[in-house]
Amino acid sequence: MALHGLGKVTVGVPNVHDTIAYYIDFGLEHRGNGVLATRNGGEQLHIVHAPTRRLVELTVAADDPDDIAAITRRVHRLGVALDEDGTSVRTVEPITGTIVRVAVRPRIVIEPAVLPTPYNGPGRIDRWGRAPFLTRTEPVRPRKLGHAVIGSTDLKTTMKFFTDGLGFKVSDYMGDKAAFLRCSVEHHNVLVMAAPVNFMHHTSWQVDDIDEVGRGAHTMLENNPERHIWGLGRHYAGTNFFWYLKDPAGNFSEYYSDMDTVPEDELWSPEVLHGLQGLYAWGPPPPPSFLEPDDLAALMTGAHSGTG
Repeated sequence: MALHGLGKVTVGVPNVHDTIAYYIDFGLEHRGNGVLATRNGGEQLHIVHAPTRRLVELTVAADDPDDIAAITRRVHRLGVALDEDGTSVRTVEPITGTIVRVAVRPRIVIEPAVLPTPYNGPGRIDRWGRAPFLTRTEPVRPRKLGHAVIGSTDLKTTMKFFTDGLGFKVSDYMGDKAAFLRCSVEHHNVLVMAAPVNFMHHTSWQVDDIDEVGRGAHTMLENNPERHIWGLGRHYAGTNFFWYLKDPAGNFSEYYSDMDTVPEDELWSPEVLHGLQGLYAWGPPPPPSFLEPDDLAALMTGAHSGTG
C-alpha cells in the first residue's frame, strides 16, 4: 500500500486556548502555536481559530514521489482541482471542503516495541503478584493519531474521493450510512458517515493497551467529569477498545487500543454491519449526544446561513 497512515489533522475551533489546554491534558505535547505532538508520530494536531468547529485539513502519509504522481492522476480523473510539487499533493474534498494533503513522510516506527501486557485467565497464569499497570505513574501519552471521522452531506461523493482519488480501501460498511476506510494496515484511518451537515465527529489516538485507555480517561475525568461521552467499551468494526471524551469546542477525542490489522498481502472482505453492530460489540449504550452531537443543530444553522 502506497499510503501508510494519517500524518496530521488541523482542527478549527472558536476557543483555541481552552482546546489546546484540553489536548495537553489528553497527553499531547504542545510545541507552540497550537501544534501538538504524539509520543511517536511527531506533530499530528494543529489547533487553529475558526468561527465554528471543523476539520480544516487532513494530511495523509505516502511512501515516495511515485505515489504522489499516481494520486495526482487519479484525482485529476475525478475532476477535482489540486496542486502538486513532486513530494506532496494538495486538494480539497469537494463536499466537506476539507483540505487534504498527501505528502511523502517516513513511516512511524515504535522502538523498542511495546511489550505485550500479561493477563491471567482460567487455567493460565501469565503473571504473578500485582498487575504491572499499577507501577505506571507517568501520564498517558498517545503513541500516534489513528483515525478521523467525518460527517458528509454526500456520502457517495466523499467516499469516491477517498477511495478512487486517494487510494483508500474499504474495510467495512455501516449499513448504507457510513464506511470504514483504511490507508494503512490498521482497520480504519478515516470513517465517512452520512450527515445532515458537514462536520468532524472525532479524532482517535492510539495508546498501549486497555489499561492506558482507562488510565487516560480516569485522569481526564478526575476533575472534569463533564468531558465524558462514552466508554469503556469495545467496537465490533476494528474491535478496538475505546473511551470517548469531549473537548471544549465540542469535538470528540478517543483513546483506543488493540485495533484489527489488515496485512497488505491478505485478502479482506468488507462486511456490512447493521444496527448497533456498527457501533459497538460491548459497553454501555451509546448516548444520544454521541450519535447526534449537542451542537449539530447549531452547525446546521451556521452552514445554511453561510457562516460555518
